[in-house]
Amino acid sequence: MKDFFYAIQDLFVDVLFAPLDALRALELENWWLANLISWIFVIIGIVAMVYWMKQLKIFNDNNEDDKSISSHSFL
Repeated sequence: MKDFFYAIQDLFVDVLFAPLDALRALELENWWLANLISWIFVIIGIVAMVYWMKQLKIFNDNNEDDKSISSHSFL
């Protein structure tokens, strides 16, 4: 059973974390390239936020939102 857990350790350390080790080594040479994945996620987040704001504006322009003062009937 011990060999099974060592096999899992070897899989993660030697195979699955190899790209992250390469990024760690790349950070010493070029910070921008090492953080490329982070920049990609930031760009995806900005694009999603802009899309969301455009959709909100479309619904706001069509007056589809309920803009009554009380949000619940018991207020």
